[in-house]
Formats: sequence, structure tokens, C-alpha cells
Amino acid sequence: MDYSSFLRYLNDHIDTSGKSGRHIIRFTHPAIFAEMARQLRRRRNHDPALRRVRVSALLQALVCPMAPDRGIRERYGLLVEEDVRVSVHAATPSKDSPAGVPWGVRRIGAPDAWSVSTGNQIRIGVIDTGADFSHPDLRNSLARGVNILNQMSPPYDDNGHGTHIAGTIAASGGSRGMMGVAPRSLIYPVKAFDHNGSAYVSDIILGIDWCVQNRMHIINMSFGMKNKSLSLQNTIRRAYQAGIVVVASSGNDKKNRSVDYPARYPHTISVGATGRDGRVAPFSNHGPRIDIYAPGEKIKSCWLGGGYREMNGTSMATSHVSGSIALLLALRPGLTPGEIKRRLRRTARALPSPGAKSGPGEVHAARLLRARSAAAGKKPSGKSRP
Repeated sequence: MDYSSFLRYLNDHIDTSGKSGRHIIRFTHPAIFAEMARQLRRRRNHDPALRRVRVSALLQALVCPMAPDRGIRERYGLLVEEDVRVSVHAATPSKDSPAGVPWGVRRIGAPDAWSVSTGNQIRIGVIDTGADFSHPDLRNSLARGVNILNQMSPPYDDNGHGTHIAGTIAASGGSRGMMGVAPRSLIYPVKAFDHNGSAYVSDIILGIDWCVQNRMHIINMSFGMKNKSLSLQNTIRRAYQAGIVVVASSGNDKKNRSVDYPARYPHTISVGATGRDGRVAPFSNHGPRIDIYAPGEKIKSCWLGGGYREMNGTSMATSHVSGSIALLLALRPGLTPGEIKRRLRRTARALPSPGAKSGPGEVHAARLLRARSAAAGKKPSGKSRP
């Protein structure tokens, strides 16, 4: 490949205003990508426009602000994908008082599991809008994380959604505040979503890249989109192959036999929402594409400014599942993502609806950990497909 020619072409077509959209350019050969990344770093000093190009080592791709262009495909034979927008999966929040132990955390039996596991030191990358580092219930639950949108700034939350997710997973406010599912796990906020709860696919990819490099155990993805992205799918697959459990919300469209991406990809655990009555929530997607359900209706959790809010959504359900997995991994760190998915389904509480016996059930953290005791003497099997 003529690297100099390609970088000149890229430099000439980059839109520094950012108004023409973005594209993801993927390389199929690792050696070609590695050399391209090396030459790109060297050329950035001479060609300022190239400083706008970002690199994903995990995907072996470049993210470029540029208009649609067939020249890259035709001249250089590279894979090019439009970088589209993704939104978080939640409804507008309503104000609420301190949550204590929220009903969803109680519903899945998390307090019954705390005598055995609190998720101690399990690292969870929450790819979202950031987190409120000043919240009293999250002060001992948040690690540094990363701001994908502005790497010079911490991942401060300017929306509230990420803080709500972090609270359900790992809040540790004790008797004066809120308790999450896994209160001694560590949340690493990965800010890929802006103040509107919107992100580019490329920002999510770079967030996953960061999670793999920094050895997260779990990635929480409480967001979705309608269109498939091969780049995002390949990145999630590589995270799965690295042993990371990827948990994704299924969407709030009331659809049967359909879920949003990335929950639809086979290497994720797709999560639907239940209500306080133990049934599938009216807004939740449902059906055989769901791997597990969890509480997602009127969920109280942490909010900006040290406060609390009540929210609906499969986003909220996903955070209950991520917390449950953290409790399990603190006891059984050798479990693979495929084994964890099977264990979640096997120990789930059946839903009171037609066909529930053969379909996915609702996560139950206490059962999940009790199942561990029966299998403690068995040697874990190798990785398998989800």
C-alpha cells in the first residue's frame, strides 16, 4: 500500500468543521494498519488536518471527519462505514427522594447475596454520559474513567443518565443514601455520549477499545440504534474474545422478536425490562431475542447534584444485570462471557406470562450465586458461543 498517497488523500478530504459527518475506515491486515498508524503519528506534525483522525487499535480502524467518499474504497480497497448516531435507552426522569435499597435491587435478591459477595474490585466500564463524581453515594464507587469526547477533561456527567446507571450498579451510600446491586464494584465512566444522550458509533468503539486496554471485567451498554454496524459488531466480538462480558439494553419500542443493536449482536447479553408486578414492562422489547429481563420500571437511582431520580427503560434493567454479574465474578473470576450468559438464563426467575417456561426469565442475583456453590468443584470449561 502507498501510505504517503493515502495520507495525502485523507488530509485533502478531511472536513475540519465536522459538518460533513464521520466515517470509519477499517484495515483488514494488521501489519498494514500498524504501519499506517505509525506513519499517521509522524505526519500529524506536518499536516494539521490529520490530527482530527482518531485510531482504534482494537478494530484496526481510523475514524475520520469527512463527507461520503468512494475514492477510499476504489483507490485503496479499504472498508468504509458511515459513523451514525446512537441514543441512550431511557425515558424522561422524575424527581424523587433518596432511594435506600431500591425495589429493583431488592427484587433481584441482591441484599441476600451481600453476605457472600458485594462485587469487590470488579471493574465495570459504563459507556454512557459520564458520572457525577461528587455524588455522596458514588464517591467510593467511581474510578477515573475516560472522556472520549474530550480527553483533556474528566468524564463528568452533563446529562444524568450515566450517573443513574452507575448508581443502580454500585452505589454505596449506606443507611443515609442508596445501595446498588454490587456496592463494592468499581465503575469506570466512559463518556461517549453528549449532554443530549447522543453518541457516534465511533465514540462507542473507542470507548470499548479503552475498556479492553484497561482490563474491564464488564461493559455496560444502556443504549441502542436500529441499524447494524459491522464495525461496532467486530469491536464487541473482540472485547468478548478478550473475556469481557458485554451487557446491552434491548430497547423501549414494545416490539416482539426484535431488539436494538448492539443488544442484537450474539456476543452481548441482551436485557429487557420488567415492572414491579414481575411482568415484562409495557415499553420493553420482548421475545426470544432477549437473554434476560430485569427491573426497569420506576427505578430510583442517583442523579446530578447529589440528588435522585426515578426513570423507566431497558437502560435501567441493564444496570441490574451488570451489577449481578459483578457479584458473580467476584466469586468466580474465571467464568467466561458465554458461561455467564448461560448461568444467568438457568438461574432466572420465570415470568408470569404465556410461554415463560421456555423463554427468558428475570435475573435473580441470589440464585445466581447459589448456583455457583453447586458448581464450585467443577473445572470451568473453555469459551463457547453465547
